Amino acid sequence: MIGLGYVGLPLLRAFHQAGFRTLGFDVDQAKIDLLHAGKNYLKHLGEDFVKAMCNSSRFAATADARRLGEADAIIVCVPTPLGRHLEPDMSYIEQTTQEISQTLRPGQLIVLESSTYPGTTRELMLPVFEKGGLKCGTDFFLAFSPEREDPGRKDFATQTIPKLVGGIDPNSGKIALDLYRCAIQQVVPVSSAEVAEAAKLLENIYRSVNIALVNEMKVVLTAMGIDVWEVIAAASTKPFGFQPFYPGPGLGGHCIPIDPYYLTWKAREVGYPTRFIELAGEVNRAMPEFVVERTIMALNKLGKAVRGTRMLVLGLAYKPDVDDVRESPSFELIEKLEELGAHVDYSDPHVPQTHKMRHYDLQMRSVELTPTSLASYECVVIATHHAAFDWQKIADHSKLIVDTRNAMKNVKGRRDHIVMA
Repeated sequence: MIGLGYVGLPLLRAFHQAGFRTLGFDVDQAKIDLLHAGKNYLKHLGEDFVKAMCNSSRFAATADARRLGEADAIIVCVPTPLGRHLEPDMSYIEQTTQEISQTLRPGQLIVLESSTYPGTTRELMLPVFEKGGLKCGTDFFLAFSPEREDPGRKDFATQTIPKLVGGIDPNSGKIALDLYRCAIQQVVPVSSAEVAEAAKLLENIYRSVNIALVNEMKVVLTAMGIDVWEVIAAASTKPFGFQPFYPGPGLGGHCIPIDPYYLTWKAREVGYPTRFIELAGEVNRAMPEFVVERTIMALNKLGKAVRGTRMLVLGLAYKPDVDDVRESPSFELIEKLEELGAHVDYSDPHVPQTHKMRHYDLQMRSVELTPTSLASYECVVIATHHAAFDWQKIADHSKLIVDTRNAMKNVKGRRDHIVMA
């Protein structure tokens, strides 16, 4: 398993539980050291998630790429971020492909799981692997199987989420299918790697577009003085033809904010615009600015300026009850508020301190929520609705609350200091 993050580590454990000998590879030596010590660095998976695996003779972890030749099957779970101009950053896949090619041998199966544009497996990986003289479908095998992890979800696990598999050729598809069937309850074959790649993008574009729709409704209905959350609840009473999506301060996670742009970039090659998808992206990317504008207006009504104001952002993770901060809109909110001159702190029980990321290095620590600490801030912005937050306490002791998640819907007492955004 190449890449021992939110996708690779749970999948490695699934194969280990299925009886396979497993080898985990990651360029981050700190992760390797923690695994050897039996410690799990992905807290939402539970403290005991890796202990049984790490105490087994069927598990090893390494940062040495020379060991990749030991594996009969190699599954690639590396990041696929965006560049500064919303173009695909394929550097992680390209580097991994080169590393695999150095030890590629007859009989090996390679499967890419990283979300990417249709054609990546065939156009980017295949030529590098065949450059050494081995032929795909006879000497080695290559397929794509998109990850479908949802950190923090309780009703599905890695083993129970249906798995799509598409090969570069029929032999590769069949062998990859047989592999995943050993560890995953339901494996769904498709005709090609390209179909599997495109299906993953469609899944996340579907969510992006629908979230953009309710975000746009939020902006419009807020201007009309209508509660968008009540509107969504009312529409949800229809038993067919409607699926509820919910607005927020922006998109987060590794998939929805990123994957649609992989298709829009690839679409330019064939000369077709993706106006609908790009418009959804524009709406969603505008949400942090909308929250900041609502915050400014709320402070203005109290005769206060943003500059010099002490503010607290609740929730750094991009979704509730996990420690996953990838692409979280909270970072942009903090950055924008600080640019306006505010003194900003954050509180998140799942993220005790920040770490350096691709675009941010806040160097901040989480603030403990007490009546005294809450009262010391002029404004509290709710960015993530963690279950661990005591909303009644927050309502009782905060001077001003900007709620982007409808988290305060059930609090009792005064509500005139709560502003929806």
